[in-house]
Amino acid sequence: MSGGAREPGRSVTSKVLALLGAFDAAHPQLTLTELAARSGVPLSTAHRLAGELEEWQALSRAPDGRLRVGLRLWELGQLAPGRLRELAHPWLQELFGSTGENVHLAVRDGLEVLYVDKVYGRRAVPIVSRIGARLPMHPTGVGKALLAYEPDWFVKSYLARKLERPTPHTITEPGRLARELVAVRAQGYALTYEEMTAGSCSAAAPVLVDGRPVAALGIVLSSRRARELPRLVEPLRAAASQIARSVS
Repeated sequence: MSGGAREPGRSVTSKVLALLGAFDAAHPQLTLTELAARSGVPLSTAHRLAGELEEWQALSRAPDGRLRVGLRLWELGQLAPGRLRELAHPWLQELFGSTGENVHLAVRDGLEVLYVDKVYGRRAVPIVSRIGARLPMHPTGVGKALLAYEPDWFVKSYLARKLERPTPHTITEPGRLARELVAVRAQGYALTYEEMTAGSCSAAAPVLVDGRPVAALGIVLSSRRARELPRLVEPLRAAASQIARSVS
């Protein structure tokens, strides 16, 4: 990267990382102005650095001229440790094959769930989770399955913050949510009904290794078929147990 940061207190490296960090699942493509605004990098600097990133293929141009993550970054991403996803994927495929429903795997990343794998079909209900996407923990089945097994101090800290309410059905009352998490831990799985997305419901089970939640496995149905969720709990928990054995 070419030279010297002129804005005090920020190195060229920090600016490049800010530019790359401006992209996420909700913003996969950005105009140069949007990129500068989201990264906090001055427009002229963003223009120069984005040009160098594009030359290196860390960024590329969409047909409409907007910037997006390039193939070079995707290639580097494939080198990141993916043991959990690699070991879990066959069980996601098997669960999808036996149910025909969308199946996904998520881990906790800070106060959010990060979706690391997904198996889905054309006939299954559309869902908002995408590989690499992050969502709040409390409205999602996988998030509740993970949160229920976190230490008490973490749960208390999570419930003490202002909780997002994606739909009118999202549980945001701390006391009610705390009681639900106790029930999730007691029964070994979580259920949600239109808490993250209107029109869909979910079941999820934690992947526990030595009692620690390393991931959660979830399945999503249309709300019209909510009564079918209970029959999916056992195959879901069985698959989660198999993943736990594979990674332990």
